[in-house]
Amino acid sequence: MPPLFAVQQVELARDGRSVLRGVSIELPPASMTGIIGPSGGGKTSLLRLLNRLDEPSSGQIRFRGASLKEYGVRALRREVAFVFQTATMFSGTVADNLRIAAELGAGAGASHPPEVDGILEAVGLGPQYATREAAELSGGEQQRVGLGRALMTRPRVLLLDEPTSALDPETARRLLTTIARLAKEQALCVIMVTHRLSEAREFTTHGVMLEAGQIVESGPTQELFTAARTARARAYLASG
Repeated sequence: MPPLFAVQQVELARDGRSVLRGVSIELPPASMTGIIGPSGGGKTSLLRLLNRLDEPSSGQIRFRGASLKEYGVRALRREVAFVFQTATMFSGTVADNLRIAAELGAGAGASHPPEVDGILEAVGLGPQYATREAAELSGGEQQRVGLGRALMTRPRVLLLDEPTSALDPETARRLLTTIARLAKEQALCVIMVTHRLSEAREFTTHGVMLEAGQIVESGPTQELFTAARTARARAYLASG
């Protein structure tokens, strides 16, 4: 099966500092990939490149066989949805927040955008949340609304930037269980940055370890955690 994303010798510099150096990786479709590694290693920077929130200094990123630059930013973001570390709620109700994204999806030519109630059920909230004020929800509930907002465009890919960092372990587990279920039901490609190695071990199928802007190791999650090839990867994985 061809990769959904192919990152080829990508470099990223910011303010004269090298952030990513010679990054090459293929990311498979219909999978959950965890991007792990020490802080400052370039994990979020790589994620942002996949959504064209940033552009590489050199190298190429291909999506579904075509250069990412061939996609208009708006069109790309209908297919590749970014869920930020902290969900920002727009003013109004939960339904209002979801409809904002539905309008973007309708622009893609969708004749029947997903219904609000169906999305709320999918992310584990339920239709009773539709009329609640989004700003009054708990952190975990807002993260689910943020996930629902991303799903309203019917994406092929979900990019998650530490979606559980502000959540307690029980809430985090519930959210990731929901994401894993949606990935399976909707054949989504999920690419998740996380500092919690236990989450990567339990919920992802593939792993990529980044350190100091370079890929240290990558492969199926089980192999990465049980038979890492490099001493640096083994030491890092043992720390979690």
